[in-house]
Amino acid sequence: MGDVTAPPGRLIAIDLGAKRVGVAVSDELQMTVTPLERIERRSWKDLLHRVAALIEAYDARALVIGLPLSLDGTESDGAQEAKRIAENFRRSLHVPVLLQDERLTTFAAESELKSRGLKANEVDKRIDSESAAIILRDFIAEHPHSVDASDLECGGKP
Repeated sequence: MGDVTAPPGRLIAIDLGAKRVGVAVSDELQMTVTPLERIERRSWKDLLHRVAALIEAYDARALVIGLPLSLDGTESDGAQEAKRIAENFRRSLHVPVLLQDERLTTFAAESELKSRGLKANEVDKRIDSESAAIILRDFIAEHPHSVDASDLECGGKP
């Protein structure tokens, strides 16, 4: 939030929940976003290890965390907790950690999954990471990075 530009390259987003954490990743040009398998939340150390492993595996350039603001834009207890966790990630990871308003993402994710004809148990399995994908798409739309020729190079010479 604030005046932020998305760094070029892949981004990872997480949607923090008390029991599960949804995860999504963008492609290198930040044109597509893919939900990944959710993380079952056990402990801070386990969450940090798993998120760090995803950042390394995808060579992600930043971590985007959903910020659960109230509908009127005020910070709830959940928003304070998300900020605390974001600060812990900032201290522990080698990539920028950014916050993104996540109001109504769970509702939007549920609607999207149901519109695809998924059954309730399949919606329950996918909703966290689908929410993370919406958070990441919203972040990219609101904070585009500037594309230059090096972003589009295919390794050949002009």
